[in-house]
Amino acid sequence: MMTFLKRLLGAFSSLRLTIFCLAAALVLVFVGTVTVMQFGVYMVQERFFQSWFIWWTPPSGGFGCRVFSADFTIPGIPLFPGGHLIGAVLLVNLIASMIRRFSWTWRKTGIQLIHLGIIIMLVGGLATDLLSVTSNMRIRKGATKDYTEDSSRVELAVTDLTDGRGEHVTTVPGELLADGGTITHPLLPCRIGVRNFYRNSALQEIGGSDSKAVPAADKGAGTWVSVKPLPRVTRMDERDVTSAVVEILPLNGGKSLGTWLVSDVMAEPQPFELDGRLWNLQLRPVRYYKPYSLKLLDFTHEVYPGTDQPRNFASKVMLDDKEHHEHREVVIYMNHPLRYLGDTYYQSGFDRDNGGTILQVVHNPGYQMPYVACAIVSLGLVFQFTFHLVGFIRRRIHSATEP
Repeated sequence: MMTFLKRLLGAFSSLRLTIFCLAAALVLVFVGTVTVMQFGVYMVQERFFQSWFIWWTPPSGGFGCRVFSADFTIPGIPLFPGGHLIGAVLLVNLIASMIRRFSWTWRKTGIQLIHLGIIIMLVGGLATDLLSVTSNMRIRKGATKDYTEDSSRVELAVTDLTDGRGEHVTTVPGELLADGGTITHPLLPCRIGVRNFYRNSALQEIGGSDSKAVPAADKGAGTWVSVKPLPRVTRMDERDVTSAVVEILPLNGGKSLGTWLVSDVMAEPQPFELDGRLWNLQLRPVRYYKPYSLKLLDFTHEVYPGTDQPRNFASKVMLDDKEHHEHREVVIYMNHPLRYLGDTYYQSGFDRDNGGTILQVVHNPGYQMPYVACAIVSLGLVFQFTFHLVGFIRRRIHSATEP
């Protein structure tokens, strides 16, 4: 058993493994850079650097291969290690090397600190990639919000409107809608059958230039709107329009209530009645609710004289957190974010009429780890340099005093 563990430790601490991972990382960066113009930053980042494998997907109806296609919905065969796998193997390789060659002496202290700092840096990078969440908060002047929205993900919200307050909301993640089938949940008033799901789509009113367009659904807005599937967008200034056609099915197995079209570009929800109660459906960006709220008191937008180029824009908000007894005004502007309870609010944009602001919100539990890692690596470098410098000076003094 001990022999096997030693061999395993030797394999993971091998310098050849380090070189292979570094070479694979170079290939991954090169391929990602070459394909970014074709598939866009977000898609390349998701499929190359934020994945464990790059998948080989055979094309439908023919020979050949489709590795860097915009359609990644059905993975095939793992073709090359992704960014997560390369980083994880490098982390294990570094830890195994540190364990195998560990020697706690003053001469090796600086080296050990450098290794420890790099390990913390790799762990911090992986934690940031896996745990950090980026979203946005759009607030109009005088309005108050206690949630942010992630435009890269969607959810289907089913809201009970019977009492007129709309406080009872059950959400279905977009990932479940993409899987299709019939969705059931104890909090849902019905079963939801996913008839069609579109990662990206174009909605068109029936009766326009396309005479062959057919209604997307038989209830609600879908009766006068058609849906056309589109490939995923690649430009950073564009976004996918996610849509779905869902069927409302009673829990008791009764007659279907029909199909509804929902899309994240539809501002109005789709209402329906079930068992004497009024509900509505809305496909919206995923919301992250906060234990505090922000109210936009004022927004200022300054431009360079004689141009429309923004020079400075700032948001004055009221932070209200009853649980932690926080009630104060905060000004958020360029390079001066608001940091509160692990969330960082950056001034990102504004509405065209200057009546509202757009704040980018980053929640990163491991944001302090790079600072700690850099401090430990710096300490190790200073210690190692000082230790060898002192030894060199002592040897020079000793040789100078010898007869």
